Amino acid sequence: MNFPYFISKRITSEANSSFSSTISKLAIISISAGLAAMILAFFILGGFQHTIKEKIYNFKGHLEITKYNMGNALDEKSISFDSDFYQQKAQFEFVDHVQAFAFKPGLIKTEEEVEGVGFKGVDSQFDTVRFGENMRQGRFIHHPKEGYSNEVILSQHISNKLRLSIGDEFMIHFVQNPPRFRKLKLVGIYETGLEEFDKSVMIGDLSMIQRLNGWNEDQVGGFEVFVKDIGQIDEAEDILFNAIDADLYVDKVSDKYSQIFDWLGLLNQNVTVFLGLILIVACFNMISILLILILERTYMIGVLQALGASKRQIKRIFLFKGILLVTKGLIYGNVIALLIALLQDQFHLVPLDAANYYMYYVPISWDYESLIGLNVLTFLVVTLALGIPMTVVSRIKPITAIRFN
Repeated sequence: MNFPYFISKRITSEANSSFSSTISKLAIISISAGLAAMILAFFILGGFQHTIKEKIYNFKGHLEITKYNMGNALDEKSISFDSDFYQQKAQFEFVDHVQAFAFKPGLIKTEEEVEGVGFKGVDSQFDTVRFGENMRQGRFIHHPKEGYSNEVILSQHISNKLRLSIGDEFMIHFVQNPPRFRKLKLVGIYETGLEEFDKSVMIGDLSMIQRLNGWNEDQVGGFEVFVKDIGQIDEAEDILFNAIDADLYVDKVSDKYSQIFDWLGLLNQNVTVFLGLILIVACFNMISILLILILERTYMIGVLQALGASKRQIKRIFLFKGILLVTKGLIYGNVIALLIALLQDQFHLVPLDAANYYMYYVPISWDYESLIGLNVLTFLVVTLALGIPMTVVSRIKPITAIRFN
């Protein structure tokens, strides 16, 4: 049997009442608490970023194809369903879904309030499954086979401000020359938690905008493109830009809302600093604890040296002891973190204020790559730090160590 490993196992299996056992438990608690905190931080950060990004993507798609507009920004230029891109969209393997849209500014007028909104027209190809996560009340609009629907959905913010409920009817005046108005019926209420949408966007029938703008049935304001792999969005943008007509433009939704995405990117720096601090604390704790264990075992070290054990063998005894403590700490830390994450993911135990955090509860993203990476990083860093107290063993002399008892 390996001599250092055998001795390490013997001193580890001492009575629970011993001082060594107490110190060892403190080491395990320190490692497990630090690792659990790091895992939960990455899970929560990933969930937070994923939730906000998905809210934006579900509302706007990953890419938008529109026509260059050199005139009045309110006069939206149309794109035809007969465009080469739309007719040949199946040839782009990275494209998951394409849906048409058009925007038109308007003023909602009730008996007590007036509110400016952007009317977003969508057709029957709109992905209601993706958008369904934002629905709070009612249903999505129905598209008739002929004519257009007067059904719309408003955000919770706008409906509260205008004091409108499901089933209420109201007037909207569209900004155009000459001005036109329509009577609409509220059939659904959504909420994303993002002010960019909730304060200004109303969703209705694309056919209504086509009628108001004097467009044909094949004319739309643009196309929202969903890609299969979000990691290929930059490549998809370049391919589409080279494939579409010269008067069309491709824009990443992440660029249109760059402030939100830049803010989400800054959160990574905070978690990185948090990770570094926890690793430093864990290393100092293990160094201190191992030094205490070495000092407590000074007499044993002296005896082993007197019996012929080399300093290298003695160092390996305490190195095995330290690695065993780190391993136990990692196991307990993973169990704690995964259990808390599972409970939060299933039962939403920790709530949030949607007005400040864009969501109602702390989200969890099961990032197993980060989980494995944190375990490996913690094990390597803390194990390397164990080399510092090992230098103390080299300075212990047998005679002094035996007398130390």
